[in-house]
Amino acid sequence: MVTITPFVDEGLGNSSYLVEIGDGRGLVVDPTRDVAPYARAAERHGLRLAYSLETHLHADFVSGSRELARLGAAVLVPRAGRHGYPHRGLLDSEDVDLRGLTLRTIGTPGHTPEHLAYLLLDGPRPVALFSGGALLVGSVARTDLISPDQTVPLARRLYRALRYRILALPDELPVFPTHGAGSFCSAPGGGERTTTIGRERTTNPLLVSPDEETFVRRLIAGLGTYPDYFLRLREVNRVGPAVYGAEPPVLQGLTPDELETAVRDGAELIDARPIEAFAAGHIPGALSIALRSSFASWLGWLLADDRPLVFVLGEGQDRSELVRQALKIGYENVAGELAGGMAAWRAAGRPEMRTELLRNPTTLREPVLDVRQTAEYASGHIPGASLVELGSLREHTNDLAVEPVTVMCGHGERAATGASLLERAGGRPKVFLGSAEDWSRSLHRPLATGA
Repeated sequence: MVTITPFVDEGLGNSSYLVEIGDGRGLVVDPTRDVAPYARAAERHGLRLAYSLETHLHADFVSGSRELARLGAAVLVPRAGRHGYPHRGLLDSEDVDLRGLTLRTIGTPGHTPEHLAYLLLDGPRPVALFSGGALLVGSVARTDLISPDQTVPLARRLYRALRYRILALPDELPVFPTHGAGSFCSAPGGGERTTTIGRERTTNPLLVSPDEETFVRRLIAGLGTYPDYFLRLREVNRVGPAVYGAEPPVLQGLTPDELETAVRDGAELIDARPIEAFAAGHIPGALSIALRSSFASWLGWLLADDRPLVFVLGEGQDRSELVRQALKIGYENVAGELAGGMAAWRAAGRPEMRTELLRNPTTLREPVLDVRQTAEYASGHIPGASLVELGSLREHTNDLAVEPVTVMCGHGERAATGASLLERAGGRPKVFLGSAEDWSRSLHRPLATGA
């Protein structure tokens, strides 16, 4: 029996897998940049990490294959990806002998042109499909990450690969996708992480399409926006990211003077404290991105990767987790943090700002700015609330900052980020710490739908 251990990145919505392939060897599928969890699991199970397997050039995270190669793993990738570091390039319908098990490639272009799915065989018997972005739980991965003129052609190629290659596999075959719930790489789907061929054949809204035209239309209609950093990480992963090994960067402590100098010289200032702490007092101009599982997504969506990053953190927050999240999306220049936090800033007599938080839905007054994704807004929003997705808010801050506004999302974190962007433009917004559903329940009024 083949043992497959999943590793879920809740923030990016992705899964990677450690597969025990026999003789004390392990294979990692689509590893993220921080390979320590795979190494720890391998040690627990008495495994040597022998292979790192990539389904495609990832746009949403930095690959960990080079880090695993440093530990002795052989890197297996689609040959069409033209990777720029040592690897074995694989073609469609190629068998890789794993000494007891066999890995068979299945060309599945669509999410990316070079995409391969991998069928794991024990003798003639299929035991698992690692589908990458080709087939997800209740969905497929998006096809619009290469260029606008390739979106529809790649959707057509994906339809044909799924219909004639993937759905030809046995219904009972377990499927292990890379992208899942919460991933901006996927079209909307469910929250489960694994599935079977038979389940997807009968329940996947895209796969039950009666023909290619319907499949393409449904897929394209479900595509939302995605972070700007997606446009550059494919090339980072093709060339090969820097290898940090066991010693990733650490945040250096900065005095208030040093932090001010860094910002004046072009560094971005991010306040990663919980939003209540940010609202109670923060450095003017700081961007609020609370440290949580989705921290990396919003860092990559809102900030350029070529500027130094300086941070404000609170006591007890995990500095190594912040650095790990920055590195996993290719933000290498983590320049430091305010030593002593806001207490040191206040002790130095520096100015600070406060943001008003609203907790009671009955106190919410127009105008209300909803910064959720369009699909979230369309499913239910406060009547009269305007929509500007957080990812595009920077383009509208000058217009929106001229009048009082209350910013909202689903919990408050994205709203605080949006409010801090408006503050940078001179606005004095409030933040609602609740959801549209909270408002509806409190006021016994229905939500509006549609975008």
